[in-house]
Amino acid sequence: MKTDQEHISAKTITSAKHALHLCFLLTAGFLLSGCKPEAKVTEGGDPTGVYALVTVNGNQVPASVSHDGVALQVRSGTFTIKADGTCGTKTVFVPPSGSEVAREVSATYTKDGSKLTMQWQGAGTTTGTIEGNTFTMDNEGMLFVYRR
Repeated sequence: MKTDQEHISAKTITSAKHALHLCFLLTAGFLLSGCKPEAKVTEGGDPTGVYALVTVNGNQVPASVSHDGVALQVRSGTFTIKADGTCGTKTVFVPPSGSEVAREVSATYTKDGSKLTMQWQGAGTTTGTIEGNTFTMDNEGMLFVYRR
């Protein structure tokens, strides 16, 4: 039979694992690296630049979010779009363990008008839209808004 302390420790480890999984989902949908110099960029303006994360699900950053029952705080983030067809993100968050974590991922992208389609290395595809200096992406049901 587990002691109360062993039970609490197991819950803490499980919560930390869920938080790290959520972080991966947040950032994997954002971008894992792959060099693709011949990116297809069509009309709709030049999207290149560094975008700062301003809201998550409509809440100003730093924002508390919950995914699959795990709560964490998103402290900051950037989304960088390069002219070579690659993009990347860095997200700083605090999982239930309380220790700040920074996660960086990258992807290749194609642009069609205002739509940006990102292909994550070892993961799936995510789409976002660019309107002026704002980049918006729905990732795992969470809406991330960045501004250049």
